[in-house]
Amino acid sequence: MSVLYEVTNGVARVTINRPDRMNAVDQETEAALIEIWERIQRDRSVRVVVLTGAGERAFSAGADVKSGSGSSGLEYWAAPRPGGFGGIALRDTLDVPVIARVNGHALGGGFEMVLGCDIVVAAEHASFGLPEPRIGRLALDGGIAVLPRRIPHVWAMGMLLTGRRVPATEALRFGLVNEVVAGAELDEAVERWVNDILACAPLSIRAIKQMVRAGSRLTPQEAQGLRLPALVEALQSQDQDEGVRAFQEKRAPVWQGR
Repeated sequence: MSVLYEVTNGVARVTINRPDRMNAVDQETEAALIEIWERIQRDRSVRVVVLTGAGERAFSAGADVKSGSGSSGLEYWAAPRPGGFGGIALRDTLDVPVIARVNGHALGGGFEMVLGCDIVVAAEHASFGLPEPRIGRLALDGGIAVLPRRIPHVWAMGMLLTGRRVPATEALRFGLVNEVVAGAELDEAVERWVNDILACAPLSIRAIKQMVRAGSRLTPQEAQGLRLPALVEALQSQDQDEGVRAFQEKRAPVWQGR
């Protein structure tokens, strides 16, 4: 299978399983990824997602050009691509946190998938880049649209206009990565982030992600005034009462997700 998917105790793990192709994404793999993201959206038991690639060499090298459809760049751009590259780069309907476990190179569409995640943990040997212009293409599935909004203009343009790879430590300085660790410590670091998210009320997490997304183009006053269904659900939940009670009783809360 080109994509592995499993859910254990509320943690979904999505692994692009093409290490022999540097986890490059062909049409079959992208279709599988889109189906998985849609499944996660329907599954309220999922509380956090970890996205990664198989092996230690690459998170994903992006589109599998060697086994591609043969379509021109214009045809590729014109084709509908729900959610951007890999179904995640531009997806705005996913209310659970997604952690990118960057175990190696994240290039082209692979980097665009990273940009679609909420938290990024990278091995120190990882690298990031949008090399599309070096083969006469463009980063159309999230790279050009998202990167200049995420980091300062000159840093974004420095990557976009050269196609160069940025090492993990530099990506951390840019603000593209939350944490950089030795490769042997990557899983441990990811699990820390997973456990910190699981320690929070799931309805609060869903509301936070919805509110950040909905308020990104509003003034702070307008964003504060948002009355989203997820917000109301969280504030009226049994978990809200449980959280306060657990704090008063000096114990860990037991979340029910309702």
